[in-house]
Amino acid sequence: DPSYLEYRIKSTAYLGEHLHKMGVPVMMPIGGHAVYIDAKKLYSHIPVNQYPGQALACELYKMAGIRTVEIGSVMFGKYSENGDLIPAPMELVRLAIPRRVYTQSHIEYVIETFEEILKTKDKIKGFKITKEPKFLRHFTAHFEEI
Repeated sequence: DPSYLEYRIKSTAYLGEHLHKMGVPVMMPIGGHAVYIDAKKLYSHIPVNQYPGQALACELYKMAGIRTVEIGSVMFGKYSENGDLIPAPMELVRLAIPRRVYTQSHIEYVIETFEEILKTKDKIKGFKITKEPKFLRHFTAHFEEI
């Protein structure tokens, strides 16, 4: 449905542009299905080995019930032979916009939540992994706030 596709793309762009204007570091240009937040820039005080993307994903869920996904060192990080984290190149959080699920009110709610995120960003702490499987740790790893 071309008219729905146009609405969805404009809704995603609306979200990304509003977040960008507020000072939230987003990946540009905004995609058609998602907005990607640069958590490493947003939480510059959290070292990559404390997973700033995971911290943002958790904060969005705790604060407002917004489900996202970390696309950073939890998902793509590796360990060196001596056990040190080899971080992913980027620490992103994806705000996906599923088809035919969210209304404009939902998009506004996400924008309002990021207004609160920006107010408290310097107080947010990183995480450490307390338990992880050998493969695909981003699905079942356990974390503890630092």
